[in-house]
Amino acid sequence: MRRTASALFPALTLALVEACRGSEAAPPPAAPPPVAVTVVAVSPETVSVTSEWVATLDGYVNAQIRPQVSGYLISRNYAEGQRVKKGQVLFEIDARPTQASLAQARAQLAQAQAELGRRERDVARDTPLAKERAIPQSQLDNDIQGRLAAQASVKAAEALIQSASLNVGFASVRSLIDGVASMASAQIGDLVTPQSLLATVSQIDPIKAYFSLSEQEYLRVAKQLNQGTPSQELWQTGSALTLILADGHEYPQPGSFLAADRQIDPSTGTIRISAVFPNPDHTLRPGQYGRVRADTQLIKDALLVPQRAVTELQGAAQLRVIGPKDTVVLRTVALGNRIGNRWIVLRGLEPNERVLIDSPQLREGTVVNPTLQAPVAEETVKGK
Repeated sequence: MRRTASALFPALTLALVEACRGSEAAPPPAAPPPVAVTVVAVSPETVSVTSEWVATLDGYVNAQIRPQVSGYLISRNYAEGQRVKKGQVLFEIDARPTQASLAQARAQLAQAQAELGRRERDVARDTPLAKERAIPQSQLDNDIQGRLAAQASVKAAEALIQSASLNVGFASVRSLIDGVASMASAQIGDLVTPQSLLATVSQIDPIKAYFSLSEQEYLRVAKQLNQGTPSQELWQTGSALTLILADGHEYPQPGSFLAADRQIDPSTGTIRISAVFPNPDHTLRPGQYGRVRADTQLIKDALLVPQRAVTELQGAAQLRVIGPKDTVVLRTVALGNRIGNRWIVLRGLEPNERVLIDSPQLREGTVVNPTLQAPVAEETVKGK
């Protein structure tokens, strides 16, 4: 056994030496290839900042049609929802009570005129007698006072006739403006009073749109608003107002600024603005909702990055850019308005830098193989 072990030992030693030599000669594993990524080159652009606000439409003038006398409604003389003219008779109220009041006022006038005639005759008769001291002066004075009272009675009766005549005319309820009349709020046979709302007539060509600016937005246009004659174009871009309807379509007629409210609402921090839009075919109606849009700002040399290139970490926006030797560099940036699917970068990015997109998992320092994406077509900024 000693001889066998002595014979095997050199062979084992030789095998171990050969195995070590083989291990030393094996090449190290190859390094992984750089990660293929898509990047976009950020070039300065000139873009228009578009702001948008929720708007409510209302008539340019809204006239509430109320009777000026009480009575029973006997007819409606217009087609509901159709155009009416100023002065057109919309409703008729039973005029017999007002006609009777007019006849009574005329009778009172005749009575007062008769009394005035008698008093004037008394004064004419007693004046020379009082001068000759045939009658007491006090009797003439009473005659004169009676004549004055009769004259006042005549004037009062004339005023009653005028009032009664107006009431007879008020039995025909007329439109106060040209416009579109609403459906009637009262039915034939109803007893109506001056507090009763019969209908509403609205002038809807042009039509008003109301929307609210934030206090910050107001400060940008305060100079234009507070001129002696406010400009119809609030923003320096000269942009007209555009109305987006509830179905998403853009109203073809551009609008213009009309007026601003006197104060900023302390509960909302906004100021109410009215605009006016042409409405020749009456497509727009009071009560409609829409969105008013305007180009409020022109930004030059803006740097824009795709929205999907931005990641957030603890409330901070971050980008991954290509650094030296094609390594990933993590950059914290400040963002501005959004352009559709892109953001304006206010700080933290330099012109012509390459920004990674669709690679939020890459760590800083990772070597990459960047492929440049085609430039993104210019879009419109939608401000908030």
